[in-house]
Amino acid sequence: MEQLQSIPEQRIRVKKTGKKDGSRTFLLLFPYGLLFCTFIAIPIIVAIGLSFTYFDVINPPKFAGLGNYIALITQDEAFLKFVLPNTFKYALIVGPGGYVLSFLLAWMLAQVQRVPRTILSLAIYTPSMLGNVFIGVIWKTVFSGDQRGIFNHLLMQMDVIDQPIQFLLSPDYLMNIMIFVSLWSSMGIGFLAMISGILNINEELYEAAYVDGMRNRFQEIIYITIPSMKPQMLFGAVMAIVNAFNMGWIGVTLSGMNPTPGLAGQLITNHIDDYGFLRYEMGYAAAVSVALLLIVMVFSKVAHGLFGEKDD
Repeated sequence: MEQLQSIPEQRIRVKKTGKKDGSRTFLLLFPYGLLFCTFIAIPIIVAIGLSFTYFDVINPPKFAGLGNYIALITQDEAFLKFVLPNTFKYALIVGPGGYVLSFLLAWMLAQVQRVPRTILSLAIYTPSMLGNVFIGVIWKTVFSGDQRGIFNHLLMQMDVIDQPIQFLLSPDYLMNIMIFVSLWSSMGIGFLAMISGILNINEELYEAAYVDGMRNRFQEIIYITIPSMKPQMLFGAVMAIVNAFNMGWIGVTLSGMNPTPGLAGQLITNHIDDYGFLRYEMGYAAAVSVALLLIVMVFSKVAHGLFGEKDD
């Protein structure tokens, strides 16, 4: 009888404990939820809403239906002829290229002793933190279009050219320089995540694999390293995709203008800035930003399909 009487009391205690746990969970998630809604969810909703309007910042938005999207696909010659091809070319080289370089450098550094590994990791990671400074000071000096430009000076010293080349203002060179500088500065947070993932793999897995017949380091990477760090690989892939589609500022910083010379370095983010902050066509800029969001989502789905857990 005493046991039967205690059952309702236990249920009451469980309910109280569940309420307390729920309150604690809510309090822990509330700051993240507030920041997520403020800086991600609400801006996305606002951008989607503005994409269906004509809005010049001064006058109230006017509903335009699908007009902005139709104009983007059928009337925006610069977008179809230059911006979209430039963006895909840039993203397909810088995204996978930076991702592979991040993994290879992370794997090589994991073989080094702790102190030199830390120093080298910091040196490799630094350009991603100081990109604007490095590009504005170092790379603009390297590719400067006068005799003081380091690259021009070297070419003239070797008698390759007779007069300086305007590398940063020439449509023939700007995109290639952007890709080179982007790859140089692509070792960001994804690179650090990969180092962490590699260093946390259980060494016993490698020993067991060699006992079972694994022969070389390449097989080690394919069969042990990559499968054991899929979360870090997925995180690095997503970060590489987002960065590849969000690096339009490099072309503007190098050339000093938006639009870039001959639209050679014009990416979707530059197109958004051009219409949103130079022409003040915020509705159209919002439509372009929604198109960019959809493109990034598609590529992120592909990355999740490659490195995500199948149970998800």
